[in-house]
Amino acid sequence: MRIFDAHFHIIDFDFPVIENQGYTPPSYVATDYQNETADLNVFGGAIVSGSFQGFDQDYLLKALKQMGPAFCGVTQLPFTVTDDEIISLHSSGIRALRFNIKRGGSEDLSKLNYFARRVYDLAGWHSELYIDAKELPEIASIIEKLPAISIDHLGLSEEGLPHLLKLVDKGVRVKATGFGRVQLNIENALKSIYDINPDAIMFGTDLPSTRAKRPFEYADIELIQRLFEEKATDKILYSNALKWYFK
Repeated sequence: MRIFDAHFHIIDFDFPVIENQGYTPPSYVATDYQNETADLNVFGGAIVSGSFQGFDQDYLLKALKQMGPAFCGVTQLPFTVTDDEIISLHSSGIRALRFNIKRGGSEDLSKLNYFARRVYDLAGWHSELYIDAKELPEIASIIEKLPAISIDHLGLSEEGLPHLLKLVDKGVRVKATGFGRVQLNIENALKSIYDINPDAIMFGTDLPSTRAKRPFEYADIELIQRLFEEKATDKILYSNALKWYFK
């Protein structure tokens, strides 16, 4: 088994950490992540900026240097960022732009159409949405036309799953992450997404599982191994995300 961890956070209080909706996360630096995943055969991954980190890039650049070239970053930026800044971030290992609709801390969703196209055209980045999939119908017509989009945490809700699956059929990718924070039938969601597009699902630990009702546990990986045969499991745990982030 090999893993490309498509979604985890590094929280370093040497850099700005902003209270969000009354919540301040715990410290979780690169060595904490490395120690916790030492037995998981993690060969690479994506460090994702959280709501509590706003537009700070310095923590992410430090973490990427610590983790090495097999890891990349997913960042939050204001739409006023310059082209030169985006190109510089790309050269430092950033590979995606995040819109955090659920928690805030990112650029407003009204900028999605312009901004997602801009970073894709400029640096080949995809854009990631942390959103309850029940809200997707409001922006589905925009998302369908964007060049590269992924949705976090299986879209979060059972109510949103049908809307998510429609977008999977249009080429949108989905992160199989945060099993302890979603409110849906995880097995059904995984199988339904895979049946529509075997390349769409990308596993991530979501460590350190900030605000989740239940943190990541090894049983989350075992669930995928039980549901899928070996080749499919490798796609979900490793190769789908590797190809998505390191095109």
